[in-house]
Order: sequence, then structure tokens, then C-alpha cells
Amino acid sequence: MLAFVVLIAFLYAGPLRSYYDKRELVRSEHARVALLRSQHDELKQQLEHATKTEAIERAARCLFYVKPGERLYIVKGIDGGRCNQARTGR
Repeated sequence: MLAFVVLIAFLYAGPLRSYYDKRELVRSEHARVALLRSQHDELKQQLEHATKTEAIERAARCLFYVKPGERLYIVKGIDGGRCNQARTGR
């Protein structure tokens, strides 16, 4: 009888080990999915902000675009101000 119990335990050991390994893998993948979802939400917000008219106009001004009828003035001897800060992420 004892040999039978040992045999059954031996036969269950492999599948149980595999089950616990897969369960841990699923947990880590769930954490990874949660991280990717939060990154996706953040990128979505950045896209919404970047497509606003004000953001587009600000980016165009940094490229020295002007509206029809405006004059372009370039002041030398100073840093780029807001345009350099926007490019470097400050």
C-alpha cells in the first residue's frame, strides 16, 4: 500500500510542478499587461495633447513658421527659450 501511495505522489509531482510554474508565468504576464496598459494610456494622453491646435501652433513656431500676414523676427544671441526646452523635454 505504501508503494502505491509513493507511486501516485511521484506521478503527481511533475504535473504539479508544471502547474505552479505556469501559474507564476501567468501572474508575471498579467503584471506586464498592466504596465503596458498604463503606458498606452499615457501615450494616448500625449497624442490627444499633441493634436490640439495650440500644441500644433507652438511646434510650428519653433520651426519658424508664421501665419499669413505676420512678420518673422529672429533675435540672435539668446538661447532658443521655450522651443529648446520643448525639444529637450524640460
